[in-house]
Amino acid sequence: MIRELAQQLDLRPTKTLGQNFLHDANTIRRIVRTAEVRPDDVVLEVGPGLGSLTLGLLPAAARVVAVEIDSRLAGLLPRTVADRRPDLADRLEVVTADALRLPELPGPPPTALVANLPYNVAVPVLLELLELLPTLDRALILVQAEVAERLAAPPGGSAYGVPSVKAAWYGEVRRAGSVGRKVFWPEPNVDSGLVALVRRPPPPGDRRATFAVVDAAFAMRRKGLRAALARWAGSPAAAEARLRAAGIDPAARGEQLSVTDFARLAATDPVDA
Repeated sequence: MIRELAQQLDLRPTKTLGQNFLHDANTIRRIVRTAEVRPDDVVLEVGPGLGSLTLGLLPAAARVVAVEIDSRLAGLLPRTVADRRPDLADRLEVVTADALRLPELPGPPPTALVANLPYNVAVPVLLELLELLPTLDRALILVQAEVAERLAAPPGGSAYGVPSVKAAWYGEVRRAGSVGRKVFWPEPNVDSGLVALVRRPPPPGDRRATFAVVDAAFAMRRKGLRAALARWAGSPAAAEARLRAAGIDPAARGEQLSVTDFARLAATDPVDA
């Protein structure tokens, strides 16, 4: 199916758009099952491509809103669904847009994000959509294995960093399985992984202020926080004062702090540098 549809469009997948199309039926069934799509769900799918995952989602959900940046693919998708599952065609809404600059979505607000995300924009797209669409109560995304590891990493390890903390602001994140290379066309040169997120209330504090501290802490992750946060706070001494006010050891490193720790630090009062 995938190659036939690509041939219709004279489509050559591009690295620029991160186009690696999912084609394995067993993997698609596994994704829909792992996402726990419910009959009343409005599923947001980003980057539906040639429609394999879309066709897997439609029978399980009330509605699928597919956001596709490539206008050729966006135009083909309704025809593909009409040809292969005409009984479900009315459940599909296609929006031609960049997921990082998403317009207002038509119809009922989405409740779940299920997507095979392009490797080069997976983290920004996930964070942007979670912020923009508070009705998304869960997500299951297929991403590069290394990205999956970073998103789901707990504090304390080398994989823990900016993506881990920012994703944790929105919910509980976990690895939900590995995916090999052969289920894609063209076959990528990296393995992939599934990441699941279940939304929960964020920690007390301001998101923008918290994310600013996170960015500063991991920009110099090999240094202790007293030094790493000197520019953010105004001076090493000011950073130390705010760290102590938050109950955090100034010699600690960013990878040792949870999202709640960062939020508490961001909420401390500025001190004179």
